[in-house]
Amino acid sequence: MNYRHAYHAGNFADVLKHAVLAWAVRYLQQKPGPLCLVDTHGGAGIYDLTGVAAQKTEEAAGGILRLAAAESVPAVLSPYIDLVRQANAGGPIKHYPGSPLLMARMLRGGDRAVIGELHPEDATALQRSLRGQDRVRIVEGDGYGLLQTTVPPPEKRGLALIDPPFEATDEFETLARAVIAAHDKWPTGIYLVWYPIKDRNAVDRFHAELANAAIGKMVEMTLSVGGEEGLTACGLLAINAPWTLEQDWREPLAWLALTLSRDSTATSRVAVL
Repeated sequence: MNYRHAYHAGNFADVLKHAVLAWAVRYLQQKPGPLCLVDTHGGAGIYDLTGVAAQKTEEAAGGILRLAAAESVPAVLSPYIDLVRQANAGGPIKHYPGSPLLMARMLRGGDRAVIGELHPEDATALQRSLRGQDRVRIVEGDGYGLLQTTVPPPEKRGLALIDPPFEATDEFETLARAVIAAHDKWPTGIYLVWYPIKDRNAVDRFHAELANAAIGKMVEMTLSVGGEEGLTACGLLAINAPWTLEQDWREPLAWLALTLSRDSTATSRVAVL
């Protein structure tokens, strides 16, 4: 309960997970059927990049602010960047929309979103940032529990973003159990699962546990920006991903690693598991 995303909003990890989230939702919306979007660890909704927390770490400078300053970007990033600019009324980027706000802004008439947040202060801020969004339900409490009570949704189609803070030492084990249980109930849903990469062996064990549970169609996207301080690499596991993900994202992800790199060791990878 100590993790506060305001210190990290708009960093390279946010760029990866939110850009893929926006792309995946827009991909699903090519068909008219309604969608249910689930966000297990929603956060505060929107973050002030000029505030004390964001300025203390300045992580957005190496993430969304650097991306926004690029002369041109790959097309797959456009839905995400457009949403960030909308949240700033087309002006300088001073506020960063978290995944709940991104989801809310992408909803069509028949779509809906269910957002969870455990931290009481952030849950209150989330309610405030999404006031008036009648197609969004906010639940204060454990995101893993929310996932189990939400899937399968009546719409049958949709996506779940699972983005835990990784405060607990056994987070990968808890995450694996939650994903397996949700997949058992909703095997056709798309799951985007974010995690930091600090111990590759722990990540591989997580993947193996999912594979042993007969979860197939997994694609891992990894982004490392190099450097030695703080978080330098993260992964996004896409389960039942749109079939063009590997083709559409391999070169743009390499471009992203180069654009957001801290040094020459920055790398990216898209791999079917």
